[in-house]
Amino acid sequence: MESKQSTKPGIRKLIVALSIIIPFLVAVLFKVKISDVDLSFLPPIYAGINAITAILLILALVTVKQKKFNTHKAIIKVCMALSLLFLLCYVAYHMTSDPTLYGDLNGNGELDLYEKTILSTAGKFTYYFILITHIILSVAVIPMVLFSYLYAWEGKFDKHRKWTKITWPLWFYVAASGVMVYLMISPYYR
Repeated sequence: MESKQSTKPGIRKLIVALSIIIPFLVAVLFKVKISDVDLSFLPPIYAGINAITAILLILALVTVKQKKFNTHKAIIKVCMALSLLFLLCYVAYHMTSDPTLYGDLNGNGELDLYEKTILSTAGKFTYYFILITHIILSVAVIPMVLFSYLYAWEGKFDKHRKWTKITWPLWFYVAASGVMVYLMISPYYR
């Protein structure tokens, strides 16, 4: 039975605002460069956070199918916290490090003729396809996760189920593709 609990309209406006502000802020912070701070240890950590999130999302799906709703709720809260932690680590790394080019074997920040020659077209296409879809969907999933959570919190479980049929696979893809992007770009870190 669904609860008739309702939230203030301000929460919906806050979700919309956060869904706009977070990607905008991330884009702005990418322009900020802090020198003399070495956070080069962060990429494997935030890739690990993504991996844990993906595994926990599978566990959340299993627990909800088993009708273990309190466990499901707790796992989703952890996934949301991990996603926020990922974002903080990711932005901190990119604010303190130069971008890494896929295929840049010598780490000079550009692809020379040799690097371009040995770089497979299929590998490059795959990397950029996963990266671009990961970025686009990571922006799209913000309001989807927040609204899905809100509907469950309000007890609107029919709406929650409808939203999560789309939200869960996208969130899982964002978490899993984050790991794939890391594994593909890590040989080129300086």
